[in-house]
Amino acid sequence: MLESLLIVGRQVAILFVLIGIGYACNRLRVFDKAAVRGMTDLMLYIVTPALLVHVFQAERTPELTASLKLAFVSAVVYHFLNIVTAHLFMHDRVRERESVLRFSIVFSNAGYMAIPLQKNILGDQGVLCGSAVIAVFNVLLWTYGYMVMHGPEADRETADATPAARQHGAAARILKLIFLNPGTLGALVGIAFFMLRIKLPYVADEPLRFLAELNTPVPMLIIGFYLAEANIGKIFKDAKVYLNMLLRLTAVPLILLGIFMAAGIRDRILVVSSIIAASAPSAAVTTMFAAKFKQDAELSVGIVSYSTLVSIITMPVVIGFAHYLTGL
Repeated sequence: MLESLLIVGRQVAILFVLIGIGYACNRLRVFDKAAVRGMTDLMLYIVTPALLVHVFQAERTPELTASLKLAFVSAVVYHFLNIVTAHLFMHDRVRERESVLRFSIVFSNAGYMAIPLQKNILGDQGVLCGSAVIAVFNVLLWTYGYMVMHGPEADRETADATPAARQHGAAARILKLIFLNPGTLGALVGIAFFMLRIKLPYVADEPLRFLAELNTPVPMLIIGFYLAEANIGKIFKDAKVYLNMLLRLTAVPLILLGIFMAAGIRDRILVVSSIIAASAPSAAVTTMFAAKFKQDAELSVGIVSYSTLVSIITMPVVIGFAHYLTGL
């Protein structure tokens, strides 16, 4: 458990250094809101699919394929559990707040915070199992997440249409969201390459790797930029932020662990890898989506920052418990 604490603490420290740089960039006027919007689009439309294609460039084996199938099932169960929890417990009269509160429970920082732990505790197979969570994350991000953050705008776009046209437009929009978005396309291409054993040449995979590495620093800079404009003191007094963190950091991962145990699943790599992703703090994309779709960006900055800080304590405890139970 001490090793987990040190790894998590180191990752959190790096995150906050990057957030501090973003904060300074705002104060020093190194970049403005227009630049941040461009950085957000770069992350959502370019870096995300590059990351997904790159992580699935692993060598396919029968054992790894079987583990990945179970990892995908657990990732779907985990995100379904998140959605149910968010809608049961996160309510607010202000839609811009409610959207952020729910979104931040559903989507965890399963990339930067989870992958180093999966690598250090479980090895390469743990990372690949963790990539299943990232793939499901990105499919849901551009379907459920998009609709949570963008819903009313879509309604206004078809407000003057006939009922039949609105129904047809809604069906087309849902299909487009499911299949024609960066997250789904990146996941589908990556999985297809993995299943067909298609290995990209070095000159193609290496640029993807470089782009994938932007998945950590750029979102942190964006959070730091908005942190410089946020009233953090007000957020610190918000009781719903504390409930949000309780659910995201402890309740949901422990319920998922209980589901594994009740189902008789004791595969340490699968279980611990899934719990690492489930116990991670709220995803940085919460702030990017909140800013892009004009939701409560200030609240999103507070939730992401606070949950990341608190995760120094909660993640090692939850992960250590999962590691202990799978060894019984």
